Amino acid sequence: MVFTYPWFLAGLVAVAVPIAIHLFELRRPQRVLFSNVEFLREAKLVTARQRRVKHWLVLLCRIGLVCFLALLFAQPFIPAPQGKDKTGDVEVLLDNTPSMKQRAARTEGALLDYAIEQATELPLAFPTTTRYSLLPEAQKALSGAEYRSAVEQIQIDGQKGSLSTSLASMQGRGQKKELPLFIFSDFQKKGFSSQSVAELDTTRQVFLVPLVGQQEANVFVDSVWVDDAFIRRNADVELNIRLRNGGTQDAAECQARLFIGKQQAAVFQVQVLAQQATTTRVRVRLSEATTQACHIEVDDFPVDFDNTYYFTLQPASQISVVEVAADDQLNRLYGNEPLFEYKHVQPQIADYRTLAGANLIILREAFPLSVGLREGIRKAVQEGATVVIVPSAVDRSRSEYSAFFRELGLGPLQWLQQPGSGPVLQEVAMPSSQNTFFRDVFAGINRQAAMPKAAPVLRWARSGTDVLRMRSGEEYLAGFSSGLGTVYVFAAPLSAPYSDFTQHALFVPVMYRLAMLSYQQEQQPAYRLNQQRVALRLSKAPEGKAGEAVYRLVQDSLVYIPAQRRQGQILYMDVPLGMQKPGLYALQRGNQTLATLAFNFDKRESDLRSYSVAELKQMIGPNRPNVHVYETGEGQTVAARYKADRVGVPLWRYCLWGALACLFLEGILLRWKRRAAPEQEPLAA
Repeated sequence: MVFTYPWFLAGLVAVAVPIAIHLFELRRPQRVLFSNVEFLREAKLVTARQRRVKHWLVLLCRIGLVCFLALLFAQPFIPAPQGKDKTGDVEVLLDNTPSMKQRAARTEGALLDYAIEQATELPLAFPTTTRYSLLPEAQKALSGAEYRSAVEQIQIDGQKGSLSTSLASMQGRGQKKELPLFIFSDFQKKGFSSQSVAELDTTRQVFLVPLVGQQEANVFVDSVWVDDAFIRRNADVELNIRLRNGGTQDAAECQARLFIGKQQAAVFQVQVLAQQATTTRVRVRLSEATTQACHIEVDDFPVDFDNTYYFTLQPASQISVVEVAADDQLNRLYGNEPLFEYKHVQPQIADYRTLAGANLIILREAFPLSVGLREGIRKAVQEGATVVIVPSAVDRSRSEYSAFFRELGLGPLQWLQQPGSGPVLQEVAMPSSQNTFFRDVFAGINRQAAMPKAAPVLRWARSGTDVLRMRSGEEYLAGFSSGLGTVYVFAAPLSAPYSDFTQHALFVPVMYRLAMLSYQQEQQPAYRLNQQRVALRLSKAPEGKAGEAVYRLVQDSLVYIPAQRRQGQILYMDVPLGMQKPGLYALQRGNQTLATLAFNFDKRESDLRSYSVAELKQMIGPNRPNVHVYETGEGQTVAARYKADRVGVPLWRYCLWGALACLFLEGILLRWKRRAAPEQEPLAA
């Protein structure tokens, strides 16, 4: 036993006071002689022995009262086996990610409710002067009452990252490492690992409180995609829906419904085994040209926080192809295909705004290259357009093309001198079937057929993407990154006598693939609430006043204004803080709705596999004595467990009850008197 204030033990000297009083009250009995005692009634009086016993009991009660009062002020306690923490402040990290909505195994309600119940009792284990910090967004230290109020207001936050992400952000902020840290979480295996334990500081005491959920199934939408690169309006498209079971139990009959807009488009029922996935194909058709708001509802209970998955389907718009050349030779290639919107302009054009909205710009043997034309193409590439450059065979154009290459930021390119007898054609090598550029291209081409021939006039050292090479190893068609776009360069002109590529069967699929690669989706089908930034491609600048230049996200009556920055046609915006609810949000500027965006919980939150207490202890190992695992649900709260292990068992309450008991017994003894014996009948004379 140890005393908090041992100097109060000096009060035990006051035991001498009741002893002195007891000695003072002791008196010797005196004998009194009467002349005649015949008529005195016989009475039973308290004997001297009984009086002495009563006095000794009263003395013991008074001594006990003084001793218990002295001990009460000295604050005795049984010391903790692990030693007491030196600090007076506490940090608490309470996991409020969506996975905490699963049902608790040992109590009714969700894991978050159980975590709040355990966390609010922490002040019972610390002195009243202790300050508390709620991580990771702790702005100031809180008193015990303020801390309880703040914990009770915690709700599920879809923007929160995994537990390891929260711990990493704490390390980056430079938290006070000497303060004890309590972590209440379900410790998902997708969001916590041995690396997370290794990153915990060894100079602070860390207490892991694993919260165990029930063993249940949890079916959710893992992903949605289409096989076609372009979704056409009023045409059937196969939508792939992958359902995954993130729980520990099999889901025998799980029903899912697909909605396009407010209309139900499909319903299906599948069996999903634990930790397995199944894919279902659904045929849908989009009748409108605008973006369609869609969602999938999964009938899966009781874990229902991820039962609805939101996404959008957008019919592909026409790919704008602009050919800058002396003639419209490629009109026959692109003009007859409804997927493309073909335009032809002369190199001497006065209005370069045609280039601004193009997806693909083909600069085919154009000469001369004016400064305005080069600047217009460069701006388009910087904003994400794709440019295909076919060099001119005119020697005088080389200086202009070289300057243009430098403006686009391409690597050093070398011009090749042609022999006086004319260009010497070389065969292009057969491309590899593993090249992603030629995926599905060789389905209708005989790989044994002769390849096209070309006489290169350009050579470069390296590129970002190799498309076609000569048999000699030199590159014939390659891609370079420039700004937000891509520049593809041919090593030889397409016209005779420098090439017969336009007459080869490979020409059409290569040019079509270049056009399709230039198409960029304006938005993704779905976004995560916890991703930091969203990038959108806006087809044109929305109309509005200068004061209405702010973009905002609107859902019903909720309005969020994100941090935003626009660079050309690309709008960058951060997911607003406080936007915690999944669903469909309208991107607006002024009174104009520009897009519909779908936000969902991170699918990693749907994987309910968590570490058990034994697994956590094994992960920590014997080399990290500062990390402790507290198991809940054994009739002892986290606060009581910490108090017993780190603070000790206080005994002042027992001292108080002992003092009151001594005072009560003394009062009973002082008021007690022995009754006289009943009267006897007088004897007959």
